[in-house]
Amino acid sequence: MPADERLRAVRTEFIERVSGPVLSSLLLQLRALNVINSREEETVKDVTPRPDKATKLIDMVINKGQEASSHMITILCELDEFLSAHLGLRDRR
Repeated sequence: MPADERLRAVRTEFIERVSGPVLSSLLLQLRALNVINSREEETVKDVTPRPDKATKLIDMVINKGQEASSHMITILCELDEFLSAHLGLRDRR
């Protein structure tokens, strides 16, 4: 299954379960890899509460396609092995 479809499949649970610190680190690393630009980073940072921030980020990445989604999956697997395993993302990286 393509990476963007994999993220779409786990979107709701990601939004419910991702922690604030993991979300912040994910945002920084996606910016460092130029998956998102500085304006997009600021847009996500400005959103509260945490579930809305998670929604904004995952939707933004999914809309960028497979390569961006693949980067997000890889980073999430490195940052939170338990969440990524729970979401079923670790096995098929």
